[in-house]
Amino acid sequence: MTADTAPFPAPRLGEPYLLTPGPLTTAFSVKEAMLRDWGSWDADFRAMTKSLCDQLLALAGGGSEYVCVPMQGSGSFAVEAMLGTLVPRDGKVLVLANGAYGLRAAETLRYLGRAHTVIDKGDYLPPRGDEVGAALDADPAITHVIAIHCETSSGILNPVAEIAEAVSARGRKLLIDSMSAFGALPLDAREIRYEAMVSSANKCIEGVPGFGFVIARRSELEASKGNSHSLALDVHAQWAYMEKTGQWRYTPPTHVVAAFLEALRLHAEEGGVAARGARYARNRDVMVAGMRALGFETLLKDRWLSPIIVTFFCPADPKFVFAGFYERMKQKGFIIYPGKLTVVDSFRVGCIGRMDDHVMRRVVAAAGEALAEMGVASAAPPAAAIAERAKLAA
Repeated sequence: MTADTAPFPAPRLGEPYLLTPGPLTTAFSVKEAMLRDWGSWDADFRAMTKSLCDQLLALAGGGSEYVCVPMQGSGSFAVEAMLGTLVPRDGKVLVLANGAYGLRAAETLRYLGRAHTVIDKGDYLPPRGDEVGAALDADPAITHVIAIHCETSSGILNPVAEIAEAVSARGRKLLIDSMSAFGALPLDAREIRYEAMVSSANKCIEGVPGFGFVIARRSELEASKGNSHSLALDVHAQWAYMEKTGQWRYTPPTHVVAAFLEALRLHAEEGGVAARGARYARNRDVMVAGMRALGFETLLKDRWLSPIIVTFFCPADPKFVFAGFYERMKQKGFIIYPGKLTVVDSFRVGCIGRMDDHVMRRVVAAAGEALAEMGVASAAPPAAAIAERAKLAA
């Protein structure tokens, strides 16, 4: 087996591995799929769009009760489209936040002029079903709840199943931002009730950036006509036009769609959601064990560590400077991610993309070499960071 035919060959042309929550390292065949031009109105491309939607619905377990609507733009575009379309203008949303993306959902709702309230759990803990239920019982005006499946600013995996039970039991409607989880973590509509979920091409399916997609209950989408604040971000209008013509309303990212179809083929070939999630979990376990052996500490307790991305405290050693550590890791072939916490200094290492646990062992070795080159004697975090974690996670 050559390097080019191995299951997870190194990126070509000296490219580094992207240890980020997306964009991420993609297969060469995914990149290669973008070498052809497509007419957005052509029957061949319309068939590609239909195949894309059919395959995503199958992954979601939605059946005929759900529809899939791709939306041009980044993941945040798709989240705003979902919120602006599925939440009526007189609705009220309970936002479950434990990091930057929950807070971004609240900020989006503020821009949209939708009433909302927030349960903010900070960076260390997930929102739980009982507290969601209590919030809904206390405020009958709440019509919708939005939950983040995997909060990548901290790496925390939120318990969407128990949240869905609490929401459904009270007759409210759940919207899920599964941007960084769909395709690797179970989110079966037959088991977890939701009105809509959103994800994007460049996450766990391992495509490239350019569009997101909303999987919505058909009845909810049919009832949402006229809700949207936006011409371009109206999910109902996009869906109605696609139903009528098979085309996107406005210029689609044709090359990105072609790449995504190849990514879906590879996803199925690997074994689907279960196999993809298992590989990412192995990546996480190998990487976390190795980093802890170097002295690094994870932000989260093991039970909340997602297989998507892991946050580490920056070392207390004054010789550790993240910018220098980042550049050394990049020189060794790995691009990591800065932290997004407000309380403590941190950085993140992604577990997703076209790589396996053998690559993660090389990541740990590179981190050890970088520390030695910087003269960092210990990767242990500041005592204050550990104390803060203990206090906030209690």
